[in-house]
Amino acid sequence: MPRYVAFLGSINVGGNRLTMAELRHALEREDFENVETVVASGNVLFDHDERPTRGLEEKLEYVLRHSFDMRSIAAVRSRDEVAEAISANPFAADGDPTFVHTMFLESDADPAQFRVMLADYEGRGPERMALGNRALFIDYVGGVGTSRLTGAFIERRLARRGTARNLRSLQRILAKMDEQAG
Repeated sequence: MPRYVAFLGSINVGGNRLTMAELRHALEREDFENVETVVASGNVLFDHDERPTRGLEEKLEYVLRHSFDMRSIAAVRSRDEVAEAISANPFAADGDPTFVHTMFLESDADPAQFRVMLADYEGRGPERMALGNRALFIDYVGGVGTSRLTGAFIERRLARRGTARNLRSLQRILAKMDEQAG
């Protein structure tokens, strides 16, 4: 049975609070197997019968909505998709792994909207951005906490929901997926 990871957005922030034990229990009731959280809240590893990741995203979002009354993005990726998010990130080679992020998007962004977003952000900060496969790669250069580039700005400009993880977290998640596969 394939192993997947779900990157959940906005968990344990604002009003979206739940324990990882509650989340594991709810997912296990819906045929997700070997459920475990990793690195930080909002990263859930699980086994599931093979299916397109978009279908798993819809299933996870349904569980969050109906079990916890939460409307949150659930970006599901396979092991190979996580590896691609690391290897395809053009800022991984020369950026700080805590400042280099992949924002997993619910679907591919329109390149024209991306160009408009870059133009709208020009001059606001030193961040670098590039499009990926259902992802936006970001190098926050000076740090995430001081950046003016927010998730809300990105989501409005790209008309896509997303949730971001830094390179260091993604590397740890991939290592955990490989450890369990081996």
